[in-house]
Amino acid sequence: MTTALVILAAGKGTRMNSDIPKVLHPIAQTPMLVHAMRAGSVLSPERTVIVTGHGSEAVAKIAQDEDETAQIAVQEEQLGTAHAVAQAHDALEGFQGDVVVLYGDTPFLQPDTLERMIEARAKNDLVILGFEAADPARYGRLVMKGDTLERIVEFKDATEEERAITFCNSGLLACDAQLLFSLIEAVGNDNAAGEYYLPDVVEIARAKGLNVTAVACDEAQTLGVNSRTDLAAADAVFQARARAELLDLGVTLMAPDSVYLAADTVIGRDTVIEPNVVFGPGVTVESGATIRAFSHLEGCHVSRGAIVGPYARLRPGTELSENVRIGNFVEIKNAEIAEGAKINHLSYIGDASVGAATNIGAGTITCNYDGVMKHKTTIGANVFIGSNTMLVAPVTLGDGAMTATGTVVTRDVEPEALAVARARQDNKPGYARKLFDMLKAKKARRDKGA
Repeated sequence: MTTALVILAAGKGTRMNSDIPKVLHPIAQTPMLVHAMRAGSVLSPERTVIVTGHGSEAVAKIAQDEDETAQIAVQEEQLGTAHAVAQAHDALEGFQGDVVVLYGDTPFLQPDTLERMIEARAKNDLVILGFEAADPARYGRLVMKGDTLERIVEFKDATEEERAITFCNSGLLACDAQLLFSLIEAVGNDNAAGEYYLPDVVEIARAKGLNVTAVACDEAQTLGVNSRTDLAAADAVFQARARAELLDLGVTLMAPDSVYLAADTVIGRDTVIEPNVVFGPGVTVESGATIRAFSHLEGCHVSRGAIVGPYARLRPGTELSENVRIGNFVEIKNAEIAEGAKINHLSYIGDASVGAATNIGAGTITCNYDGVMKHKTTIGANVFIGSNTMLVAPVTLGDGAMTATGTVVTRDVEPEALAVARARQDNKPGYARKLFDMLKAKKARRDKGA
């Protein structure tokens, strides 16, 4: 069956106390809206419509970065959820199929839940997503009679018997596109807020004799975010779920609660992750690697058998081949490190290529930025870079070359050559004592004058 998504993302999120639109606040370093779009992508939608309002341009950019075919419908005035869905009408002109309405601040829907909604739609005119609430509080209650959803009753209007119902409304639904918009046209705003509420379509559909049902999911899947507290709680839910999945896949997390994952982190089995490691977006770690404590990885690929850290930073564009060693306080950016190479201490390697089995000594820096442009450093295989070497890019060192400790390399080094570029040391007997005496006398005069 052909499907379209309508994702409501117009809210300002006043309780977030932020200039950033609510749906762009991140969970696991990915905007909530993107989580919702990825959840809906399991349905392979023919069209995706994002209904924007507050911060429309910023929301539209994030949406279209994720899916360049996504269409944007702007809700100029926020007059309720039914009014928001109505804004998608023109974008779905001529569409024949089902519309699934999602919320941009409900990021945890699972693929099987959406699939079950579509399956239920095949036998019903309208499908609502519900959940069993541990604390129903002021959620709308779903009043069922067998498999039929009779009505949705808001808390304030519910009888004591109806308030005892724990099956509650999530606000998500699936319906034929043409039918949905005709039902929305009949929704009124005769309520205290003067708004058009999407749940009202249930009563209208039932009055028309249409078949309406509800599909149940876990409450965690319907978790909405309306405040910074909610955001922190949602992120914690994501992290707990993602860590559990990694453990099930055979990844060792030595202190699971201390590891922070991004939404797209991929880690192979038999990899060991030590405490207090942070994964930013775009990280893939192959099987059998070790990421040691207090390391930070983002936009990088780590191959089998590599060891990273402790206290290492891998920035975007880093490619580590098999059995590479990256040690403490080493930062790598936009660099390819070939098999078996070692960069063990206190070094920065940026915009570079390092050959197989090369050893980079402590304190080495690729001087890649001239204040305007970035330049590349190319280091061959089996090269030995002495400690505290400065490699002033663009520069190339051939296979088997060596640099002496403290060398500043400003021109290419041919294969198997030794580069030495430092001033001759000159020892002056007695000068240390004379210099200290002079400095102490100067300090004494200054202190006396003060």
